[in-house]
Amino acid sequence: MTSHRVPPQMRESPAERRLRAVRAGNLRAATAPSLEAMTAPARKGFESKFVKRARELHPDASPDVIARVADNLRRAHFAALGKASAAARRRSRASGS
Repeated sequence: MTSHRVPPQMRESPAERRLRAVRAGNLRAATAPSLEAMTAPARKGFESKFVKRARELHPDASPDVIARVADNLRRAHFAALGKASAAARRRSRASGS
């Protein structure tokens, strides 16, 4: 029978994992030059999916048109999230939770 080790994080309680995650997040924020710099790669990646979709919809468009379409796609995305959120709140109120 082979033995395998359980990683330390798997032996932690949920509260201990949360504390470890909070510490890691605070250390990362402390070492970053700014919060904007820390989150820039994620924001760039998120925006790129809308630019990619805009280019698919308008392959011959100018950069200005691509930027406008990407902005509209991003706004539509957040509007859909807002609609879904409102529906979830409505369902939650109806169920009495």
